Amino acid sequence: MTTDMILHRWRTGLLAIGLIACLASAAVLIASAMSSQDADSKLTYTITRDDLLVTVVEQGIVESAENTEIKCKVRGLNTVIWVIESGTVVKSGDELFRLDSLFIQEQIDERTKYAHWSRSAAEYSKASVAAAELAVPEYEQGRYVSELMRLEKDLVIAESNLRSCQNLLSHAQLMANSDYISQLVVEEKEFAVEQARLNLALKQTEIDVLKRFTQAEELQTLQGNLAATSATHEANVERAVADASRRDRALEEIQHCIVKAERAGLVIHPDAARWETAPIAEGATVHKDQVLLLMPDLSQMQVKVGINESVIDRVKEGLPARVTLSNKTVDGTVSSVASVTKPAGWWTGNQVKYDTLIAIPSEEGLMPGMSAEVKVIIARYEDVLTIPVAAVVEADAGHFCWVKTAEGARQRSLVLGDSNGIFTVVKDGLREGDEVVLNPRALGSGGFQPPHAH
Repeated sequence: MTTDMILHRWRTGLLAIGLIACLASAAVLIASAMSSQDADSKLTYTITRDDLLVTVVEQGIVESAENTEIKCKVRGLNTVIWVIESGTVVKSGDELFRLDSLFIQEQIDERTKYAHWSRSAAEYSKASVAAAELAVPEYEQGRYVSELMRLEKDLVIAESNLRSCQNLLSHAQLMANSDYISQLVVEEKEFAVEQARLNLALKQTEIDVLKRFTQAEELQTLQGNLAATSATHEANVERAVADASRRDRALEEIQHCIVKAERAGLVIHPDAARWETAPIAEGATVHKDQVLLLMPDLSQMQVKVGINESVIDRVKEGLPARVTLSNKTVDGTVSSVASVTKPAGWWTGNQVKYDTLIAIPSEEGLMPGMSAEVKVIIARYEDVLTIPVAAVVEADAGHFCWVKTAEGARQRSLVLGDSNGIFTVVKDGLREGDEVVLNPRALGSGGFQPPHAH
């Protein structure tokens, strides 16, 4: 390599280095100038009169205001063996879900057997009651009367027998006085009279016992037997009714193991809250009256949002709202504000919020479950002075700002009104056209002084 070539390359290298240094210096100067311009442009804000909207912004979910709930009508815990996919549009009569019916079929067989047994017992006891009912008049008007007549007949015979014996005794005594018969015959006649008298007393006693005791005792026994038989029959009837009701209920429930749509429409699964049961799926266990599916009315839509407790007192029914969906923005109205908060937990970020419903017009493409951003307008101010929140310093003595003047930034006491978190209404302390310092704490010791009351 010659000396001229070496010198040429050396000059070329120096020229390249110098060019790079110049470009770097220019870049630094341009960046510095731009930074200085940005700082100057963002340092102050000119107070103007403008309209101010105070809003609450929350994320919500689109849902229907009217939902047809499809519930489980089978008692106990039941297993889902098939369920329609959420978001399916069905026709009337389409199948929606099926539950395992094997256990219910076993219950039907068992309850049918018990229903036949209890019905048989009820029919048997019914016949026993009828017999017990007949036994009371049968005794009063039959056996009692017959027994009384027999005893009265025996009494008449005993009376007649006594008179005969007395007559024979009198004749024997006359014959004995004439020595026609011996005294022994007289004594025999006297014994016969005494025996006849005792027999008569016995019949009278039997009649008296029958009327005073036996009749009442037999009637009480028969009536008690009737009452006991009737009670047994009532128990058997109730058992038969209960067994038949259990059988019929099982027959009805097995019909609910396959549920079909009563009308055409959209079918969705209810959203399962994180602290509740899992979403409905095949193999899931469900219980009676649990909502398994919903058929929303797409002509009545709303958005449910949770409003933080810090501003819930300002949210009232009838306030306007702007609802931003994935592809459109619609106007809405606050239709309902919950009076009781939902439980706070990790699923809500430990924030206490109140469920609030926003009614929105029916729009094509609106579907339950869509996410939405809701901006509730809680206040509207027209033609008012506003100041950026970043220009205000709050202290124990009140609110202050720093106004740019020819002598530098000067502290100014403020009377403020409502705020939307970005701008605040100025009631007193500033005029239109005043320039206030943004982030006054960045002024340094030369411009920023701790706020104090004037």
